[in-house]
Amino acid sequence: MGKFYITTAIDYVNDKPHLGHALEKIQADVLARYHRLKGDEVFFLTGTDEHGAKIVRAAQKAGKDPQEFVNDISEKFQFLKDALNLSYDDFIRTSDKERHWPGAEKMWKALREAGALYEKNYKGLYCVGHEAFITEKELVDGKCPDHGKEPEMVEEKNWFFKLSKYAKEIAEKIKSGELQIIPEGRRNEILSFLEGEVNDVSFSRSIKNLEWGIPVPDDPEQVMYVWCDALTSYISALGYGRNEDYKKWWPAGVQVLGKDILRFHAAIWPAMLMAAKLPLPKQLFVHGFITVDGKKMSKTIGNVVDPVEFIEKLVEKGVPRESAIDAFRYYLLREIPSTEDGDFSEEKFIERYNADLANGLGNLVSRILQMASQYLDKSIDVPNQKNIFDISLGGVVRKRLDAFELDRAMFALWSWIKDSDRLIDEQKPFEAIKTNKQAAEKQLVYLLTDLAKIALVLRPFMPHTSEKIINAIVENKKPENLFPRIS
Repeated sequence: MGKFYITTAIDYVNDKPHLGHALEKIQADVLARYHRLKGDEVFFLTGTDEHGAKIVRAAQKAGKDPQEFVNDISEKFQFLKDALNLSYDDFIRTSDKERHWPGAEKMWKALREAGALYEKNYKGLYCVGHEAFITEKELVDGKCPDHGKEPEMVEEKNWFFKLSKYAKEIAEKIKSGELQIIPEGRRNEILSFLEGEVNDVSFSRSIKNLEWGIPVPDDPEQVMYVWCDALTSYISALGYGRNEDYKKWWPAGVQVLGKDILRFHAAIWPAMLMAAKLPLPKQLFVHGFITVDGKKMSKTIGNVVDPVEFIEKLVEKGVPRESAIDAFRYYLLREIPSTEDGDFSEEKFIERYNADLANGLGNLVSRILQMASQYLDKSIDVPNQKNIFDISLGGVVRKRLDAFELDRAMFALWSWIKDSDRLIDEQKPFEAIKTNKQAAEKQLVYLLTDLAKIALVLRPFMPHTSEKIINAIVENKKPENLFPRIS
Protein backbone atom coordinates (compact mmCIF):
# COMPACT_ATOMS: atom_id res chain seq x y z
CA MET A 1 0.00 0.00 0.00
CA GLY A 2 1.05 3.61 -0.39
CA LYS A 3 1.41 6.85 1.50
CA PHE A 4 -1.58 9.15 1.90
CA TYR A 5 -1.31 12.78 3.01
CA ILE A 6 -4.58 14.60 3.67
CA THR A 7 -5.20 18.14 4.92
CA THR A 8 -8.17 20.23 5.86
CA ALA A 9 -8.03 23.94 5.14
CA ILE A 10 -6.41 25.63 8.12
CA ASP A 11 -9.11 27.58 9.92
CA TYR A 12 -9.15 31.34 10.27
CA VAL A 13 -9.29 32.12 13.98
CA ASN A 14 -11.37 35.29 14.05
CA ASP A 15 -14.08 33.33 15.91
CA LYS A 16 -14.76 29.95 17.55
CA PRO A 17 -15.57 26.80 15.51
CA HIS A 18 -19.02 26.27 13.98
CA LEU A 19 -20.82 23.55 11.99
CA GLY A 20 -18.89 24.22 8.78
CA HIS A 21 -15.58 23.65 10.53
CA ALA A 22 -16.93 20.44 12.07
CA LEU A 23 -18.16 19.13 8.70
CA GLU A 24 -14.78 19.61 7.03
CA LYS A 25 -12.85 18.00 9.88
CA ILE A 26 -15.19 15.01 10.01
CA GLN A 27 -15.11 14.50 6.23
CA ALA A 28 -11.29 14.52 6.26
CA ASP A 29 -11.24 12.24 9.29
CA VAL A 30 -13.42 9.65 7.52
CA LEU A 31 -11.06 9.64 4.53
CA ALA A 32 -7.97 9.39 6.76
CA ARG A 33 -9.43 6.51 8.78
CA TYR A 34 -10.56 4.76 5.60
CA HIS A 35 -7.07 4.87 4.11
CA ARG A 36 -5.54 3.60 7.35
CA LEU A 37 -7.94 0.66 7.31
CA LYS A 38 -6.89 -0.12 3.74
CA GLY A 39 -3.30 -0.33 4.95
CA ASP A 40 -1.97 3.02 3.71
CA GLU A 41 0.53 5.00 5.76
CA VAL A 42 -1.45 8.14 6.54
CA PHE A 43 -0.59 11.65 7.65
CA PHE A 44 -3.57 13.88 8.48
CA LEU A 45 -3.00 17.61 9.04
CA THR A 46 -5.21 20.42 10.25
CA GLY A 47 -4.44 23.75 11.91
CA THR A 48 -5.18 27.44 12.27
CA ASP A 49 -4.51 30.50 10.12
CA GLU A 50 -3.69 33.29 12.56
CA HIS A 51 -2.54 36.43 10.73
CA GLY A 52 -4.26 39.28 8.88
CA ALA A 53 -6.33 42.41 9.39
CA LYS A 54 -9.45 40.54 10.41
CA ILE A 55 -7.59 38.95 13.32
CA VAL A 56 -6.32 42.32 14.50
CA ARG A 57 -9.84 43.78 14.50
CA ALA A 58 -11.34 40.77 16.25
CA ALA A 59 -8.62 40.94 18.90
CA GLN A 60 -9.22 44.66 19.43
CA LYS A 61 -12.93 44.03 19.81
CA ALA A 62 -12.18 41.35 22.42
CA GLY A 63 -9.77 43.68 24.26
CA LYS A 64 -6.78 41.40 23.69
CA ASP A 65 -3.49 41.61 21.84
CA PRO A 66 -3.42 39.48 18.64
CA GLN A 67 -1.22 36.69 20.02
CA GLU A 68 -3.33 36.26 23.14
CA PHE A 69 -6.48 36.29 21.01
CA VAL A 70 -5.28 33.65 18.52
CA ASN A 71 -3.99 31.46 21.36
CA ASP A 72 -7.47 31.38 22.89
CA ILE A 73 -9.31 30.67 19.62
CA SER A 74 -6.76 28.15 18.33
CA GLU A 75 -7.19 26.21 21.57
CA LYS A 76 -10.93 25.92 20.82
CA PHE A 77 -10.14 24.45 17.40
CA GLN A 78 -7.67 22.00 18.93
CA PHE A 79 -10.35 20.93 21.41
CA LEU A 80 -12.35 19.56 18.47
CA LYS A 81 -9.97 16.60 18.29
CA ASP A 82 -11.51 15.01 21.38
CA ALA A 83 -14.92 16.63 21.01
CA LEU A 84 -15.46 15.11 17.53
CA ASN A 85 -13.11 12.12 17.91
CA LEU A 86 -10.76 13.26 15.14
CA SER A 87 -7.64 11.28 14.28
CA TYR A 88 -5.37 13.98 12.87
CA ASP A 89 -1.62 13.55 13.27
CA ASP A 90 -0.55 17.18 13.47
CA PHE A 91 -1.91 20.66 14.09
CA ILE A 92 -0.03 23.58 12.55
CA ARG A 93 -0.36 27.22 13.63
CA THR A 94 0.81 30.05 11.38
CA SER A 95 1.90 32.12 14.38
CA ASP A 96 4.39 29.36 15.27
CA LYS A 97 7.75 31.01 14.60
CA GLU A 98 9.72 27.78 14.97
CA ARG A 99 7.65 25.35 12.87
CA HIS A 100 5.85 27.53 10.32
CA TRP A 101 7.75 30.77 9.72
CA PRO A 102 10.89 29.12 8.23
CA GLY A 103 8.71 27.44 5.58
CA ALA A 104 6.85 30.65 4.74
CA GLU A 105 10.16 32.50 4.43
CA LYS A 106 11.64 29.78 2.22
CA MET A 107 8.57 29.86 -0.01
CA TRP A 108 8.83 33.65 -0.39
CA LYS A 109 12.50 33.41 -1.35
CA ALA A 110 11.72 30.64 -3.85
CA LEU A 111 9.03 32.80 -5.48
CA ARG A 112 11.40 35.76 -5.66
CA GLU A 113 14.20 33.64 -7.15
CA ALA A 114 11.75 32.36 -9.78
CA GLY A 115 11.01 35.94 -10.81
CA ALA A 116 7.40 35.51 -9.72
CA LEU A 117 7.33 38.58 -7.44
CA TYR A 118 7.56 42.26 -8.25
CA GLU A 119 6.86 45.58 -6.50
CA LYS A 120 4.37 48.23 -7.50
CA ASN A 121 2.12 50.88 -6.03
CA TYR A 122 -1.44 49.69 -5.85
CA LYS A 123 -4.84 51.16 -5.24
CA GLY A 124 -7.76 48.81 -4.88
CA LEU A 125 -10.75 47.52 -2.96
CA TYR A 126 -9.80 45.30 -0.02
CA CYS A 127 -12.30 42.88 1.56
CA VAL A 128 -11.20 42.25 5.13
CA GLY A 129 -13.52 39.24 5.33
CA HIS A 130 -11.70 37.52 2.49
CA GLU A 131 -8.34 39.09 3.36
CA ALA A 132 -8.12 39.80 -0.37
CA PHE A 133 -8.42 42.55 -2.96
CA ILE A 134 -11.56 42.30 -5.08
CA THR A 135 -12.79 44.09 -8.18
CA GLU A 136 -15.84 46.29 -8.60
CA LYS A 137 -17.48 43.77 -10.93
CA GLU A 138 -17.43 41.20 -8.08
CA LEU A 139 -19.49 43.47 -5.83
CA VAL A 140 -23.26 43.25 -5.40
CA ASP A 141 -24.83 46.61 -4.60
CA GLY A 142 -21.36 47.87 -3.73
CA LYS A 143 -20.77 45.07 -1.17
CA CYS A 144 -18.89 41.79 -1.03
CA PRO A 145 -21.49 39.12 -1.92
CA ASP A 146 -20.11 36.70 0.69
CA HIS A 147 -19.74 39.09 3.63
CA GLY A 148 -22.34 41.76 2.85
CA LYS A 149 -19.91 44.57 3.65
CA GLU A 150 -18.40 47.34 1.57
CA PRO A 151 -14.70 46.77 0.85
CA GLU A 152 -12.12 49.33 1.92
CA MET A 153 -10.12 51.40 -0.53
CA VAL A 154 -6.43 50.67 0.05
CA GLU A 155 -3.52 52.46 -1.59
CA GLU A 156 -0.01 51.29 -0.77
CA LYS A 157 3.18 49.80 -2.17
CA ASN A 158 2.96 45.99 -2.32
CA TRP A 159 4.76 42.98 -3.62
CA PHE A 160 2.74 41.26 -6.35
CA PHE A 161 2.69 37.59 -7.38
CA LYS A 162 2.55 36.79 -11.11
CA LEU A 163 -0.54 34.60 -11.00
CA SER A 164 -1.28 35.49 -14.63
CA LYS A 165 1.98 33.79 -15.68
CA TYR A 166 0.82 30.39 -14.39
CA ALA A 167 -2.93 30.44 -15.09
CA LYS A 168 -2.82 28.66 -18.45
CA GLU A 169 -0.55 25.88 -17.21
CA ILE A 170 -2.72 25.30 -14.13
CA ALA A 171 -5.79 25.02 -16.35
CA GLU A 172 -3.99 22.41 -18.48
CA LYS A 173 -3.05 20.39 -15.42
CA ILE A 174 -6.67 20.44 -14.23
CA LYS A 175 -7.93 19.34 -17.66
CA SER A 176 -5.37 16.53 -17.85
CA GLY A 177 -6.34 15.25 -14.41
CA GLU A 178 -2.95 15.91 -12.88
CA LEU A 179 -4.78 18.22 -10.48
CA GLN A 180 -8.27 16.85 -9.85
CA ILE A 181 -11.01 19.15 -8.55
CA ILE A 182 -14.01 17.42 -6.98
CA PRO A 183 -16.90 17.93 -7.73
CA GLU A 184 -17.03 18.68 -11.44
CA GLY A 185 -19.00 21.88 -10.87
CA ARG A 186 -16.11 23.36 -8.88
CA ARG A 187 -13.67 22.13 -11.52
CA ASN A 188 -15.60 24.00 -14.19
CA GLU A 189 -15.81 27.08 -11.97
CA ILE A 190 -12.05 27.35 -11.51
CA LEU A 191 -11.38 26.58 -15.17
CA SER A 192 -13.67 29.45 -16.12
CA PHE A 193 -11.66 31.74 -13.86
CA LEU A 194 -8.27 30.54 -15.11
CA GLU A 195 -9.26 30.84 -18.77
CA GLY A 196 -10.57 34.38 -18.29
CA GLU A 197 -8.64 37.55 -17.54
CA VAL A 198 -6.44 36.53 -14.59
CA ASN A 199 -4.83 39.40 -12.69
CA ASP A 200 -1.68 39.26 -10.62
CA VAL A 201 -2.22 39.12 -6.85
CA SER A 202 -1.09 41.51 -4.15
CA PHE A 203 1.18 39.37 -1.97
CA SER A 204 2.12 41.73 0.85
CA ARG A 205 0.79 44.55 3.00
CA SER A 206 2.62 47.60 4.29
CA ILE A 207 3.65 47.18 7.90
CA LYS A 208 2.25 50.70 8.45
CA ASN A 209 -1.23 49.32 7.82
CA LEU A 210 -0.78 45.78 9.14
CA GLU A 211 1.88 44.70 11.62
CA TRP A 212 0.35 41.32 12.49
CA GLY A 213 1.96 38.92 10.02
CA ILE A 214 5.24 37.39 8.86
CA PRO A 215 7.79 40.02 7.75
CA VAL A 216 8.80 39.79 4.09
CA PRO A 217 12.41 38.51 3.89
CA ASP A 218 14.80 41.41 3.18
CA ASP A 219 11.93 43.92 3.24
CA PRO A 220 10.99 44.71 6.85
CA GLU A 221 8.52 47.37 5.71
CA GLN A 222 6.17 44.68 4.37
CA VAL A 223 4.40 41.62 5.84
CA MET A 224 3.35 38.61 3.79
CA TYR A 225 -0.15 38.47 2.39
CA VAL A 226 -2.08 36.21 4.73
CA TRP A 227 -2.92 33.64 2.02
CA CYS A 228 0.72 33.29 0.93
CA ASP A 229 1.53 32.63 4.57
CA ALA A 230 -1.42 30.31 5.21
CA LEU A 231 -1.16 28.08 2.14
CA THR A 232 2.49 27.33 2.86
CA SER A 233 1.43 25.72 6.16
CA TYR A 234 0.53 22.52 4.26
CA ILE A 235 4.23 21.90 3.67
CA SER A 236 5.83 23.86 6.53
CA ALA A 237 4.11 21.43 8.92
CA LEU A 238 5.98 18.60 7.17
CA GLY A 239 9.35 20.31 7.62
CA TYR A 240 9.65 22.55 4.56
CA GLY A 241 12.05 25.36 5.49
CA ARG A 242 13.51 23.30 8.35
CA ASN A 243 14.50 19.95 6.86
CA GLU A 244 13.82 17.59 3.95
CA ASP A 245 11.19 15.49 5.77
CA TYR A 246 8.39 17.09 3.74
CA LYS A 247 9.49 15.10 0.70
CA LYS A 248 8.20 11.91 2.30
CA TRP A 249 4.61 13.17 2.25
CA TRP A 250 4.29 15.93 -0.30
CA PRO A 251 2.38 16.13 -2.62
CA ALA A 252 -0.87 15.75 -0.72
CA GLY A 253 -3.22 12.99 -1.83
CA VAL A 254 -6.27 15.07 -0.93
CA GLN A 255 -6.81 18.61 0.35
CA VAL A 256 -10.29 19.20 1.79
CA LEU A 257 -11.68 22.74 1.66
CA GLY A 258 -14.82 24.86 1.44
CA LYS A 259 -16.15 26.29 -1.82
CA ASP A 260 -15.51 29.88 -0.68
CA ILE A 261 -11.73 29.38 -0.73
CA LEU A 262 -11.56 27.41 -3.98
CA ARG A 263 -9.72 30.14 -5.90
CA PHE A 264 -6.95 30.36 -3.30
CA HIS A 265 -6.39 26.58 -3.34
CA ALA A 266 -6.96 25.83 -7.02
CA ALA A 267 -5.25 28.88 -8.56
CA ILE A 268 -2.92 30.73 -6.16
CA TRP A 269 -1.61 27.64 -4.35
CA PRO A 270 -0.77 25.63 -7.50
CA ALA A 271 0.89 28.72 -9.00
CA MET A 272 3.02 29.16 -5.89
CA LEU A 273 4.05 25.50 -6.01
CA MET A 274 4.93 25.74 -9.72
CA ALA A 275 7.07 28.81 -9.13
CA ALA A 276 8.82 27.09 -6.22
CA LYS A 277 9.33 23.96 -8.36
CA LEU A 278 7.25 21.76 -6.06
CA PRO A 279 4.66 19.16 -7.17
CA LEU A 280 0.96 19.97 -7.01
CA PRO A 281 -1.54 18.21 -4.73
CA LYS A 282 -3.30 15.34 -6.47
CA GLN A 283 -6.89 16.15 -5.51
CA LEU A 284 -8.90 19.03 -4.06
CA PHE A 285 -12.17 17.89 -2.48
CA VAL A 286 -14.53 20.87 -2.17
CA HIS A 287 -17.57 20.84 0.14
CA GLY A 288 -20.47 23.30 0.34
CA PHE A 289 -22.00 25.39 3.11
CA ILE A 290 -24.38 24.47 5.92
CA THR A 291 -27.48 26.52 6.59
CA VAL A 292 -29.39 26.29 9.86
CA ASP A 293 -33.17 25.93 9.58
CA GLY A 294 -32.85 27.08 5.99
CA LYS A 295 -30.96 30.28 6.82
CA LYS A 296 -27.32 31.26 6.49
CA MET A 297 -25.51 31.01 9.82
CA SER A 298 -25.23 34.48 11.29
CA LYS A 299 -24.40 36.02 14.65
CA THR A 300 -27.00 38.67 13.92
CA ILE A 301 -29.74 36.06 13.53
CA GLY A 302 -28.28 34.07 16.41
CA ASN A 303 -28.38 30.71 14.64
CA VAL A 304 -24.66 29.81 14.67
CA VAL A 305 -24.37 26.26 16.00
CA ASP A 306 -21.38 25.42 18.19
CA PRO A 307 -20.67 21.68 17.64
CA VAL A 308 -19.28 21.21 21.15
CA GLU A 309 -22.31 22.80 22.78
CA PHE A 310 -24.69 20.78 20.60
CA ILE A 311 -23.07 17.49 21.63
CA GLU A 312 -23.30 18.57 25.27
CA LYS A 313 -27.05 19.09 24.78
CA LEU A 314 -27.36 15.50 23.55
CA VAL A 315 -25.49 14.25 26.61
CA GLU A 316 -27.88 16.22 28.82
CA LYS A 317 -30.76 14.46 27.05
CA GLY A 318 -29.35 11.10 28.17
CA VAL A 319 -27.29 10.09 25.15
CA PRO A 320 -23.93 8.53 26.17
CA ARG A 321 -21.14 10.94 25.21
CA GLU A 322 -19.43 8.64 22.72
CA SER A 323 -22.77 7.89 21.09
CA ALA A 324 -23.58 11.61 20.99
CA ILE A 325 -20.31 12.29 19.16
CA ASP A 326 -21.00 9.53 16.64
CA ALA A 327 -24.61 10.67 16.18
CA PHE A 328 -23.37 14.17 15.37
CA ARG A 329 -20.84 12.77 12.91
CA TYR A 330 -23.58 10.62 11.38
CA TYR A 331 -25.95 13.52 10.76
CA LEU A 332 -23.33 15.71 9.05
CA LEU A 333 -22.10 12.83 6.89
CA ARG A 334 -25.53 11.49 5.95
CA GLU A 335 -27.75 14.60 5.81
CA ILE A 336 -25.30 17.11 4.28
CA PRO A 337 -24.51 16.32 0.61
CA SER A 338 -20.74 15.82 0.49
CA THR A 339 -20.07 18.38 -2.25
CA GLU A 340 -23.15 20.61 -2.05
CA ASP A 341 -24.90 22.86 0.46
CA GLY A 342 -27.01 21.24 3.15
CA ASP A 343 -29.22 22.19 6.07
CA PHE A 344 -29.03 21.50 9.79
CA SER A 345 -31.86 21.73 12.26
CA GLU A 346 -32.30 20.29 15.72
CA GLU A 347 -35.72 18.96 14.76
CA LYS A 348 -34.33 17.09 11.72
CA PHE A 349 -31.41 15.86 13.80
CA ILE A 350 -33.72 14.27 16.39
CA GLU A 351 -35.88 12.71 13.65
CA ARG A 352 -32.82 11.23 11.95
CA TYR A 353 -31.34 10.11 15.27
CA ASN A 354 -34.47 8.28 16.41
CA ALA A 355 -35.21 6.70 13.03
CA ASP A 356 -31.71 5.68 11.92
CA LEU A 357 -29.78 5.25 15.14
CA ALA A 358 -32.20 4.42 17.97
CA ASN A 359 -34.70 2.40 15.89
CA GLY A 360 -32.21 1.43 13.16
CA LEU A 361 -28.65 0.54 14.06
CA GLY A 362 -29.15 0.50 17.83
CA ASN A 363 -32.18 -1.78 17.59
CA LEU A 364 -30.41 -4.15 15.17
CA VAL A 365 -27.40 -4.48 17.48
CA SER A 366 -29.67 -5.10 20.46
CA ARG A 367 -31.73 -7.76 18.66
CA ILE A 368 -28.80 -9.75 17.33
CA LEU A 369 -26.63 -9.61 20.45
CA GLN A 370 -29.53 -10.40 22.77
CA MET A 371 -30.33 -13.55 20.77
CA ALA A 372 -26.65 -14.48 20.53
CA SER A 373 -26.04 -14.10 24.27
CA GLN A 374 -29.17 -16.10 25.01
CA TYR A 375 -28.88 -18.89 22.44
CA LEU A 376 -25.21 -19.12 21.41
CA ASP A 377 -22.51 -20.39 23.77
CA LYS A 378 -19.65 -19.31 21.51
CA SER A 379 -18.28 -16.17 19.89
CA ILE A 380 -17.48 -15.79 16.20
CA ASP A 381 -14.34 -14.96 14.30
CA VAL A 382 -14.51 -11.30 13.30
CA PRO A 383 -13.75 -10.81 9.57
CA ASN A 384 -10.41 -9.33 8.48
CA GLN A 385 -10.56 -5.54 8.67
CA LYS A 386 -8.25 -4.92 5.69
CA ASN A 387 -10.45 -6.96 3.35
CA ILE A 388 -13.75 -5.58 4.57
CA PHE A 389 -14.01 -2.97 1.80
CA ASP A 390 -13.65 -5.69 -0.84
CA ILE A 391 -16.42 -7.99 0.32
CA SER A 392 -20.19 -7.77 0.51
CA LEU A 393 -21.60 -4.23 0.58
CA GLY A 394 -18.26 -3.00 1.87
CA GLY A 395 -17.27 -2.83 -1.79
CA VAL A 396 -20.15 -0.46 -2.52
CA VAL A 397 -19.13 1.77 0.38
CA ARG A 398 -15.53 1.73 -0.89
CA LYS A 399 -16.61 2.96 -4.34
CA ARG A 400 -18.57 5.81 -2.77
CA LEU A 401 -15.65 6.79 -0.54
CA ASP A 402 -13.21 6.71 -3.44
CA ALA A 403 -15.58 9.07 -5.28
CA PHE A 404 -15.85 11.35 -2.20
CA GLU A 405 -19.58 10.59 -1.96
CA LEU A 406 -19.61 10.22 1.80
CA ASP A 407 -23.36 10.80 2.08
CA ARG A 408 -24.06 8.04 -0.46
CA ALA A 409 -21.62 5.75 1.34
CA MET A 410 -23.71 6.21 4.49
CA PHE A 411 -26.91 5.54 2.53
CA ALA A 412 -25.45 2.25 1.24
CA LEU A 413 -24.39 1.26 4.74
CA TRP A 414 -27.84 1.96 6.17
CA SER A 415 -29.46 -0.04 3.38
CA TRP A 416 -27.31 -2.91 4.56
CA ILE A 417 -28.50 -2.38 8.14
CA LYS A 418 -32.15 -2.44 7.02
CA ASP A 419 -31.55 -5.64 5.03
CA SER A 420 -30.07 -7.33 8.09
CA ASP A 421 -33.05 -6.23 10.20
CA ARG A 422 -35.43 -7.56 7.53
CA LEU A 423 -33.62 -10.91 7.53
CA ILE A 424 -34.32 -11.36 11.24
CA ASP A 425 -38.03 -10.71 10.66
CA GLU A 426 -38.11 -13.25 7.81
CA GLN A 427 -36.06 -16.06 9.40
CA LYS A 428 -37.19 -15.56 13.01
CA PRO A 429 -34.24 -17.40 14.63
CA PHE A 430 -35.74 -16.58 18.05
CA GLU A 431 -38.63 -18.94 17.14
CA ALA A 432 -36.63 -21.46 15.11
CA ILE A 433 -34.39 -22.16 18.11
CA LYS A 434 -37.28 -24.08 19.69
CA THR A 435 -37.74 -26.49 16.78
CA ASN A 436 -34.39 -26.63 14.96
CA LYS A 437 -31.59 -25.47 17.22
CA GLN A 438 -28.79 -26.26 14.77
CA ALA A 439 -30.38 -24.27 11.93
CA ALA A 440 -31.18 -21.37 14.26
CA GLU A 441 -27.61 -21.28 15.56
CA LYS A 442 -26.36 -21.20 11.98
CA GLN A 443 -28.67 -18.26 11.29
CA LEU A 444 -27.38 -16.44 14.37
CA VAL A 445 -23.74 -16.99 13.39
CA TYR A 446 -24.56 -15.51 9.98
CA LEU A 447 -26.31 -12.51 11.55
CA LEU A 448 -23.45 -11.94 13.99
CA THR A 449 -20.89 -12.13 11.18
CA ASP A 450 -22.96 -9.73 9.10
CA LEU A 451 -23.19 -7.34 12.06
CA ALA A 452 -19.41 -7.54 12.49
CA LYS A 453 -18.96 -6.61 8.83
CA ILE A 454 -21.31 -3.66 9.26
CA ALA A 455 -19.40 -2.52 12.33
CA LEU A 456 -16.04 -2.74 10.54
CA VAL A 457 -17.28 -0.75 7.54
CA LEU A 458 -18.79 1.75 9.99
CA ARG A 459 -15.42 2.38 11.65
CA PRO A 460 -14.28 5.41 9.59
CA PHE A 461 -17.65 7.11 10.06
CA MET A 462 -18.61 6.28 13.66
CA PRO A 463 -15.49 4.88 15.33
CA HIS A 464 -16.80 4.75 18.92
CA THR A 465 -19.91 2.81 17.89
CA SER A 466 -17.93 0.46 15.68
CA GLU A 467 -15.58 -0.42 18.53
CA LYS A 468 -18.43 -1.04 20.98
CA ILE A 469 -20.21 -3.39 18.58
CA ILE A 470 -17.06 -5.37 17.77
CA ASN A 471 -16.17 -5.71 21.47
CA ALA A 472 -19.68 -6.92 22.27
CA ILE A 473 -19.53 -9.53 19.49
CA VAL A 474 -16.10 -10.78 20.57
CA GLU A 475 -17.20 -11.00 24.21
CA ASN A 476 -20.60 -12.42 23.21
CA LYS A 477 -22.53 -10.02 25.37
CA LYS A 478 -25.21 -7.40 24.93
CA PRO A 479 -23.77 -3.86 25.00
CA GLU A 480 -25.32 -0.83 26.66
CA ASN A 481 -28.19 0.85 24.86
CA LEU A 482 -26.10 2.57 22.19
CA PHE A 483 -28.67 5.16 21.13
CA PRO A 484 -31.49 5.76 23.63
CA ARG A 485 -34.41 7.54 22.02
CA ILE A 486 -34.59 11.32 22.34
CA SER A 487 -38.05 12.67 23.11
